[in-house]
Amino acid sequence: MRKALPSRPRLLRTAAIAALALVLTACGFHLRSALTLPPDVGQILVASRNPYSPLAQSVVQALERAGVEASTEGAPTGKAVLSVVSEKWGSLPISVDQYGRAQEFTLRYAVVFSFTKADGSVFVPKQVVELARDYVSSPTSPTGAESEVDLLTKEMRKDMTAAILRRIDAAARSPKPETPTEPTDVTLPDLNAPP
Repeated sequence: MRKALPSRPRLLRTAAIAALALVLTACGFHLRSALTLPPDVGQILVASRNPYSPLAQSVVQALERAGVEASTEGAPTGKAVLSVVSEKWGSLPISVDQYGRAQEFTLRYAVVFSFTKADGSVFVPKQVVELARDYVSSPTSPTGAESEVDLLTKEMRKDMTAAILRRIDAAARSPKPETPTEPTDVTLPDLNAPP
């Protein structure tokens, strides 16, 4: 008996998948790996000046999705602490119309954070993460601009959560210096001044 050959559409589909995989690896695409934390991290307390901070809640949810027990409540004793030291939002006009009214803005968001292990050792020293996004605001129709700013705010908060977790992940993957020191001059930038 003769063995049936694969159908032409199946061969084309297989060839297309193989070609796509080859193109993606050639351009440097790699799947994002899971979040790496110190092996002895245990529970994480996400501490913020505002316990109901949307950023703190977002970080807790992201940590829980990564399989880590995290909360914004409780005593720091025996827990690693991701401390959101301060958050700051700012908006800066970057273009004006013929009447001198601002019509394009940059929304800026900066956060100072640090991460200490349960034993009190500094794992990620205090540092600033800053994000910026541009948006257009019609001077004659501010309603649409408000909803765009709300949407940008939510997206930037998600991006900030990811940026903080990437920095912790990078610290966990890199060889640690003998004695990490925490800089004392970490402050938020003036977000309403030009960069």
